Amino acid sequence: MGWEFTDDRGVTVRTDWRPERVAAYVRAGAGLWDLGVRPAGVYGSGHDGDQPDPAKSGALADVPYLGAGKALDEMALRSVRPDLIVDVTYDREHPYAVAVDVAAAVGVPVLALAVGGDTGLPRILARFAELAQALDGEPARQQGELAAAEEAVRAAASPLRVLALSAAGPAQVHLARPRTWPELRHLAGLGVELTDPGAGGVNWCTTTWEAAAGFAPDLVLADNRGNAVTGRELEVLPGWRALTATAVVEPWNPELPCSGTAAAAFLRSVADALELLRAKG
Repeated sequence: MGWEFTDDRGVTVRTDWRPERVAAYVRAGAGLWDLGVRPAGVYGSGHDGDQPDPAKSGALADVPYLGAGKALDEMALRSVRPDLIVDVTYDREHPYAVAVDVAAAVGVPVLALAVGGDTGLPRILARFAELAQALDGEPARQQGELAAAEEAVRAAASPLRVLALSAAGPAQVHLARPRTWPELRHLAGLGVELTDPGAGGVNWCTTTWEAAAGFAPDLVLADNRGNAVTGRELEVLPGWRALTATAVVEPWNPELPCSGTAAAAFLRSVADALELLRAKG
């Protein structure tokens, strides 16, 4: 019996059997893992390095990492003998992290599911659940934990100011535009007051730490991916210390694994932080 699936570019993959060895962009692979599908290998994007980014890879420590950017070549992909490649798309036209010519050289079909700012979080999760189901995964068990996390956010939401950002260095910080990030827009829909930084780029407004501090956030959602400034390097920045002197800080992964489990964990962390702030008065 044949297998087929249509991705968010309108591309339909048809095979004689259900794919069993999936190579995936690390964000997609982490989501599939949560949904009961173990990838044969994962790869990064041009923003990633020689090692997988822990913020993106989740529980994928035992899954082979095939490289990122130009290092993701035909040989690397062939090494895990995939019969399907799963990527994401931000424009509904092109896979984000795998080069089309590389995938073509391997001779393996590519599915790309939409994760761009014009796609709501429920839609992203539903589409990955559909793919996982088609690949013999177990997506249904996640519905309860996501609903519970959403209710926790609704219960904790208040006029507290929330600012999402990605630290760029001593002089600059990227402030997220909430409407262009599905998980942030979902938080707003649950009653969280997210700060819009104003004019700037499409997804980010790049500004100074002083300007960021002027928003006086109660809660800071800080990008914890490897391409952002994090950890000790961040903590010693005077601008960061000024911004967070009276704020609670929670990590935020702008490339959240596409699963109900990952989304629920993020929503729950925000709910817990808001509850802590309310308790402080």
